[in-house]
Amino acid sequence: MEFSAKQIATFIQGEIVGDENATVHTFAKIEEGIPGAISFLSNPKYTSYIYETQASIVLVNKDFVPEQEIKATLIKVDNAYESLAKLLNLYEQSKPKRVGIDPLAFVAETAKIGKDVYIAPFACIGEYAEVGDNTMIHPHATIGSGAKIGNDCILYANTTIYHDCRIGNHCILHSGCVIGADGFGFAPTPEGYEKIPQIGIVILEDNVEIGANTCVDRATMGATIVHKGVKLDNLIQVAHNDEIGANTVMAAQVGIAGSTKVGEWCMFGGQVGIAGHIHIGNKVNLGAQSGVPSNIKDGSQLIGTPPMELKQYFKASVAQRNLPDMLTELRQLRKELNELKQQINK
Repeated sequence: MEFSAKQIATFIQGEIVGDENATVHTFAKIEEGIPGAISFLSNPKYTSYIYETQASIVLVNKDFVPEQEIKATLIKVDNAYESLAKLLNLYEQSKPKRVGIDPLAFVAETAKIGKDVYIAPFACIGEYAEVGDNTMIHPHATIGSGAKIGNDCILYANTTIYHDCRIGNHCILHSGCVIGADGFGFAPTPEGYEKIPQIGIVILEDNVEIGANTCVDRATMGATIVHKGVKLDNLIQVAHNDEIGANTVMAAQVGIAGSTKVGEWCMFGGQVGIAGHIHIGNKVNLGAQSGVPSNIKDGSQLIGTPPMELKQYFKASVAQRNLPDMLTELRQLRKELNELKQQINK
């Protein structure tokens, strides 16, 4: 499909600088732009590429002022990255969607399947499971007995939804993610560890996206809850009875121990580790590899283990790099002090 600059500008409410009849049919990074492609510039580090890109159209922020001639047609918008996201969503929605149940899929007789659903070869839908309208289930995905999947969801290959779990509308689950595996619950006994049955479920609310090989464990009792709009990257562990607040995002390899509550609009960098039975407030930002042993209040921006304010952390990092020299200096001062003591004693 081909779109003109005028059509695109109308859709994203942008201002055209150049040829309003310029057309595009694909997307490209600005440094790899080709004729017929639309690119974007939002990071100043890539500004030099806009003067040499071959892309036909480039989205830029309204405050962008060119320093030399640009061949491409520009569309000025409030936020180029956000506008690109809107166009990519439009592009995805324009693709034809597959529907129907493949003969090689297994669907239990008691399962309820909505309208315009796609179920790929070797997918498995268990007894009394429910799948909502327009949902796509890819090969080898497994939906356990009694589980419920909402409308307009996408379950990619090898996704596993355990029994009785609940998935909301417009959710995306990537390959290999597991929703509803047993929480890590064991009671120590003289003979070893006795398993504590995990009889709860997992609830994912609407517009949640779960990355590849991420695990959200079922609750011991009650529910592990991931609220609306949460986005989890690949290889994340959310333990039993956790509650993740709306619109929180987490980068890869975050680990959250059991019975912890995370607030709304939080942002966690990669490999953040959070202890169990604590409360993280709303709008908390944690830098990569932070280790959190206790509660954090709303609006905190922290990094490190234990986490500290950003300014304090970077000051401490500088001091840490100087420790070898400081140790050498301390030893020299001790030596000189001992020599002075000996002279005084004589």
